Amino acid sequence: MRRLILEEPWSAAALWSRRLALFGLTVGAMSVGLARSGAIELTAVLAVFGSAVLIACLSLLLGGAGSVVIWRTGRRGVGAIVGAVFLAALLLAYPAFLTAQAIRLPALTDISTDLNDPPQFARSSRALAAREAIVHEPIPQQAREAQRRAYPGVAPIILDLDADEAWQIVQKAVAARKWRVVDQVLPGGRIGVGHIDAIDTTLLMGFPQDVTIRLRPLAGQTRIDIRSASRFGRHDFGENARRIRRFADELQAQLDAR
Repeated sequence: MRRLILEEPWSAAALWSRRLALFGLTVGAMSVGLARSGAIELTAVLAVFGSAVLIACLSLLLGGAGSVVIWRTGRRGVGAIVGAVFLAALLLAYPAFLTAQAIRLPALTDISTDLNDPPQFARSSRALAAREAIVHEPIPQQAREAQRRAYPGVAPIILDLDADEAWQIVQKAVAARKWRVVDQVLPGGRIGVGHIDAIDTTLLMGFPQDVTIRLRPLAGQTRIDIRSASRFGRHDFGENARRIRRFADELQAQLDAR
């Protein structure tokens, strides 16, 4: 006489938790691809990504319900819930990081190494076209005070080089950071001040961010000021300050490589 081995049934909540987590991660990846391709507008990209986050949260809720069912009935599905939590965590890690930054840092979108006289973005036709006609206004005094408190280490960079040598170092650093130059003026001439306007992109979504670098010749030295500004939103989550610090580190690396 043959015995039938009956397996414990699966928890439907656990299975749907994993399915939703995978679907949410797919939607999130799709939103990143759309953002980087520029195929749709920013608001649409954020709406798609927000939908992915909501799906991931729903997946976790179903995972919790499935855990209760499994604990009470002994149904199968622990592995599905673990997989769902892992996939949802991959998607939610980035918005969780942004939330922590928003709580910790002030709502700033424009950071400069010179708060008394911030570098001005070029308004040439080429620069405006590259920035999609966006004009960054002077930094409000309240924002300057908030920056002083939040980022005391963001300060001008003094190179012990003449303007021509400093220009070459800055050019190499810009190229190493893979910034796209949209306007530049060599130091010298009547006013002596040079500048480079460039565009960087955020790491994940590829959103454009504007940067201007000012080179001011001094006696045997060159002072470099950097201003980094976000085009959209009310909070940069510390990205502009990080961009300036990374550029300063790249300048040092280029100096060390001479």
